Amino acid sequence: MPFKLTILGSSSALPTSERYPTAQVLNILGRFFLIDCGEGTQIQLRRQKIGFSKIKHIFISHLHGDHYFGLIGLISTLNLLGLKTDIHIYSPSELKNLIQPQLDFIKGKRKVNLIFHPLNFKKPQKIYTDKRVEVFSFPVKHSISTCGFLFKEIQKHANIKKEAILKYNIPIAKIKDIKAGSDFITDKGEIIQNIKLTKIPPQPRSYAFCTDTAYYEPIVEIIKDVDLLYHEATFPEEMKDFAQKTLHSTATDAANIAKLANVKKLIIGHFSARYNDASIFENEARIVFENTVSAKEGKTYKVK
Repeated sequence: MPFKLTILGSSSALPTSERYPTAQVLNILGRFFLIDCGEGTQIQLRRQKIGFSKIKHIFISHLHGDHYFGLIGLISTLNLLGLKTDIHIYSPSELKNLIQPQLDFIKGKRKVNLIFHPLNFKKPQKIYTDKRVEVFSFPVKHSISTCGFLFKEIQKHANIKKEAILKYNIPIAKIKDIKAGSDFITDKGEIIQNIKLTKIPPQPRSYAFCTDTAYYEPIVEIIKDVDLLYHEATFPEEMKDFAQKTLHSTATDAANIAKLANVKKLIIGHFSARYNDASIFENEARIVFENTVSAKEGKTYKVK
């Protein structure tokens, strides 16, 4: 089942001819989550052949324009397409008031129903859950209130072995308990250990999104051991002083966070428009954390 991230935009505040402002889509088991919605997001969704109707949940990290200026255009398009659907938006509470005048100006009756969920900027919080996926927000360190997001598969129960059902004549009524970890007692009173009855389920996969933020070690425990981490790297190390002044990260900062958190793979992005070639960021990060790649528009990263 899919667990894959598609980059729609990897630039910082200023777009370039090659890079769009921040936006990405995470597909977990057929659930599509839009993370940030910079200008041009809907164009990028079209290019990547991601159906608009699949987007039901949108996460806006903060209210700098390069992270949400594409939202009203996307909503307008959904409305023009006649989609009668609920769209859940997880964002700073002020977002609703910011875009309400534009929403009021949309011609005709708006069919898309927007449901706003305010983020908590003081502590981590679970903001979404279903049977297979849970999502957490957590505060990061930036010039305005900003959240990162953690997406996790929910641990599956073990699968029962078909041959064990036949061998021990296990009734259907007992299968649920066995999947949840119980042993089985036969008619003769023999205790069959759970490990003999079940197959270990696959490890749940996870993804963390951290931008915009300065170097901020408190997030390490929250994102620890994730399969995939996206962390901003707005500047190379040569501009470290400016990064600190603007509460952004360097490529080395991102790599150090990835190393401390023991993540499996790091994607760096949110690159300053000063730099056309992202290899300078990637090369710097790899000195500290080897399994680093630069975000690139249209690129999809899969977690197996």
